[in-house]
Amino acid sequence: MPTLLSVNLNAVAMLRNRRDLPWPSVENLGRIALQAGASGLTVHPRPDQRHIRFSDLPVIRALTDDEFPQAEFNIEGYPSEDFLDLCERIEPEQVTLVPDDPSQATSDHGFDFRRDGEMLKPIVARLKKSGMRVSLFADGDGDLEAVELAKATGADRIELYTGPYGGCFDDPQKAADILADLGKTADAALALGLGVNAGHDLIVANLPALVKRIPHLAEVSIGHGLTADALEFGMAETVRRFRRACGQTV
Repeated sequence: MPTLLSVNLNAVAMLRNRRDLPWPSVENLGRIALQAGASGLTVHPRPDQRHIRFSDLPVIRALTDDEFPQAEFNIEGYPSEDFLDLCERIEPEQVTLVPDDPSQATSDHGFDFRRDGEMLKPIVARLKKSGMRVSLFADGDGDLEAVELAKATGADRIELYTGPYGGCFDDPQKAADILADLGKTADAALALGLGVNAGHDLIVANLPALVKRIPHLAEVSIGHGLTADALEFGMAETVRRFRRACGQTV
């Protein structure tokens, strides 16, 4: 199966929040992305609401429920009690848990499963009991024991943190070395029955190599690079470009 594309709307929301005005519309750009064939929408609501606002969540939930029932809503965040309550109210199809501090500009590392594994087990169980798929943000550094510990939490998937890979846009050899570790991590996860997602600093140029190395990659969640391209090509055409880079026939 081709890798699915979930469009992260955080950057759209951040642009909107520069002014106390309703544009660009997070809802409408999400709609355009889904009309162009995106498989889902992703948001990361932070406590300070610096991009996605809590008020956006029921709007996006209604968009997928009412107009695109085949699409998935993926909510990312640190597993605080407030975040878990939020997920239980909105009921996304997938929750992606990340280890970052709320003050961080963006997620920049995966969980330390040796330290955090026991903490994550009841959280994963709680979310799954409510019918949500659970994915855990993971470093793609080839640490096979860490993958086993991720599996032991009961999670359904891991999301490979691809920031270091995306950051090597000007160093092909380093990108190839990091890609090899990402692939090794994915192979171990898939062998254990974990699904594999990926996200962070992925663009049309570096997606095909990632998909080729991890042919069973379930989903990529992409925001910054996709939004940057949308300023040039428009949201609909950008989604089509990224879908092609994922190996989809468009």
